[in-house]
Amino acid sequence: MRRPRRRHEKRTDMTLLKARRLAAAIALACSAFAANAEAPYAFATTPGKLPKDIVPVQYAAHLIPDLAANTFLGSQTVEIEVLNTTSRIMLNAVDIEIDAASLSGKNIGAIKLAPVIDKDQETLSFALAQPLAPGRYNLALKFHGLINREARGMFHMKYKAGSAARTMIATNMEPSDTRRLLPTWDEPAFRAAFKLTVDLPSNFKAYSNTPLERQEKLDGGLQRFHFGVTPKMPSYLFVLVAGQLERVSAKQDGVDIGVVTTEGKLPSAAYALAATKDLLRYYNNYFGVPYPLPKLDQIAIPGGFNGAMENWGGIVYNESTLLVDPQKSPDSVRQTSFSINAHEVAHQWFGNLVTMGWWDNLWLNEGFASWMATKSTDHFHPEWRVQLAALADRESVMNLDARKTTHPIQTPVLTEAQAADAFDAITYGKGQAFLRMLEAYLGEDPFRKGIRAYMAKHQYGNTTTADLWAALEKASGKPVEKLASDWTTQPGFPLLKVEQSCVDGKRIVTLSQEQFRLDEPAVEKRLWNVPVQVGTVGGKASYALFAGASTTITQPSCEGALVLDPASVGYFRVQYDQAGFDALAGQAAKLPDTTRLKLLGDTWSLVQADRLQLASYVKLVSAYADEPRLAVWNAMLDNLATLDILAEGEPERALVRRYITGLAAPKFARLGWDDKAGESTEERQLRALLAGALARIGDPAVIAEGRARFARFLKDPASVPPSMIDFVMRAAGRHGDGATYDALASRVAQAQTDEERNRYARSMTLARDPVLARRTLAMALSPELPAQLTSTLVPAVARAEHVELAWAFATANRAALMKDQESVGQNRFFPSVVSSSSNPAHADMMEAYVKQNFGPDAQVEAQRVANGIRTRAAQKARLLPQVRAALK
Repeated sequence: MRRPRRRHEKRTDMTLLKARRLAAAIALACSAFAANAEAPYAFATTPGKLPKDIVPVQYAAHLIPDLAANTFLGSQTVEIEVLNTTSRIMLNAVDIEIDAASLSGKNIGAIKLAPVIDKDQETLSFALAQPLAPGRYNLALKFHGLINREARGMFHMKYKAGSAARTMIATNMEPSDTRRLLPTWDEPAFRAAFKLTVDLPSNFKAYSNTPLERQEKLDGGLQRFHFGVTPKMPSYLFVLVAGQLERVSAKQDGVDIGVVTTEGKLPSAAYALAATKDLLRYYNNYFGVPYPLPKLDQIAIPGGFNGAMENWGGIVYNESTLLVDPQKSPDSVRQTSFSINAHEVAHQWFGNLVTMGWWDNLWLNEGFASWMATKSTDHFHPEWRVQLAALADRESVMNLDARKTTHPIQTPVLTEAQAADAFDAITYGKGQAFLRMLEAYLGEDPFRKGIRAYMAKHQYGNTTTADLWAALEKASGKPVEKLASDWTTQPGFPLLKVEQSCVDGKRIVTLSQEQFRLDEPAVEKRLWNVPVQVGTVGGKASYALFAGASTTITQPSCEGALVLDPASVGYFRVQYDQAGFDALAGQAAKLPDTTRLKLLGDTWSLVQADRLQLASYVKLVSAYADEPRLAVWNAMLDNLATLDILAEGEPERALVRRYITGLAAPKFARLGWDDKAGESTEERQLRALLAGALARIGDPAVIAEGRARFARFLKDPASVPPSMIDFVMRAAGRHGDGATYDALASRVAQAQTDEERNRYARSMTLARDPVLARRTLAMALSPELPAQLTSTLVPAVARAEHVELAWAFATANRAALMKDQESVGQNRFFPSVVSSSSNPAHADMMEAYVKQNFGPDAQVEAQRVANGIRTRAAQKARLLPQVRAALK
């Protein structure tokens, strides 16, 4: 039977009532978070829909996929333990049909059960004629369902191996899609073991969480795979990948490490295999608890979904985020592969070995994996300066967090849709940034000691943040819970205002704090416990724990320029008095990298918030003209690109572009067009960054050179070095004609790897010509392209100055486009189409559409994006009049 798709009907009065109730529940939960310290983990009080009187012990599941029909048959026996006498069994199931169900156990024989499925609540229930006493029982189920196109539950992918068409299957379960494949207690607190068997074509290989125990031939050209029993784990970590696959392996610390690819791609697996060996060794040592499974597979799939999923023992990646072609891939692909690998392998401890009790603590998984990935990548590749790049990335997170539509790191989660929406920049980026600040304050050794104690105590279990704070507080002797709760249960962050004077040869520094906002002043008078380093440029810095509205610090001397947070580990903005700012700006080029980057980011943000004039930022940037660091250039060019976008269609744009050219062109000229022997990775990447920035603002010479190099590429792909391939493709896509567009489209169809296909397709989304933009939009409906790619095309076309064109297409094709969205994209797709706009009419249009066509959970993202549009509109009105004075 065909799986019913989610419908998006007009909201009725009842839907409005639900929305109001949901908003009230969230507000109440938020206030509860802020008012009370979180308790340590306890199963009985953990949130969730499912009753806590029954727990699963082990699932023994058997699956029979039908790839021709995109359906599957399933059966399973679940060993359950009844903790408290009950007359009902409730678990999760959605979009699968139950064909038979029975319960057996000591003293009850075998009882047939009648299933009751609640589609709205995504539950499966069985009412029992007689109460079930505490003890162990077996729940047997037979069922069937659909293999999806989008990455929810089990999904299928079509791809090419040479000229041959291939199909394979994979699973994606987080946060709550295991219930689409197996009836399960699909909440993270219900840890259980899994034992899987699966029947597949004889030319397939299959991979799951545990090693393959045995295979057997079956009639009809099939074979049966028997996998070992997993440790007790949350259901969202279950995995199955099957197809015509190849594997290369190595051993590290007794663990069998494998990289799995589709046919012919093993040469591109070597980098990931070596990286995984290094990372496993590093994490075994750091966490003090060895990786507990006998094998760890890194599985690269063509398409399917973006990014990666940390399934225990069988991590699944979009192949473009893992595989590295040693001849063709640019440095950025190598760096992405290592950092995402580091993130997912870190999850084998943070998330898998120790799991958050409920989705409101998702940051315990994602924030920690992000922090750990940056730390480990920096350990192995200090030449990439990933800590500095992380500080640059933090700017976009802080811009989101400085608006009224932000949320705390720990955010209430009441529904499955909210669980999916929790996978956002605050959870990942702010979580990572806060941990970096906390580690710096506690010290690396005490912090690591606390993490080791936390892992050892809670392995194979669940936790809340309270469990982590207790471990870190004991290890460090510092008031971790008091400090940390401010940052995890309150939204936003502080602005530290600095005033200084020299009295009797001593510097008197007065600090005050208030919540920093970009959109409107905060109504709440929030304060934070702020660990801040105070020092001088070139001198030592010492920590102060700033806890009130204001404080005074005395330095023994007035010599040297005062600097707060010189290492830029603090998640806060700093505004110096005029003398302090001038002292730092006057020696900007000589400041340490981290200090230089923080000064730049804080100054731009203060301009956006109308606390400084644009001229102050321009004067500061002008001192960075020969800047050597890629991350700093990224920050400068991002900020100036924002100004350029705000000036679209206005006379001030010519001034903005002339300034960007004057800043970037001399540095680009010094680097030149071509790679040089002995130059660093950073210099190669900076060359491409500057070329892209100049092309984006219409530099005719750079655009002409980019198009000429594309023409040479068509004749000889090796003529363009990997370091410039992305620039050349983007220049061709943005500024090319119909013939150029056709050449890119042909390569999308012929591409053998996701890396190449994504590069060509994303270049096509940049086309300025509306006729070509319409052709790209039509590609979003193509069944020949993976959902992972088609789901990104419409927002990408909108960002290329085609917002209204993309919006009209999206609304006309809503049903078809929504079919390609995985769980985390369901509520984000339509807001993303207008997210680059600074026109308040687009915000009104989008909010009205989402209210009319989607449920209450979708309103949060719609409001966040609408707020961003209106905030940019206000900045446009305020900043453009300043452009002439600042850029004269």
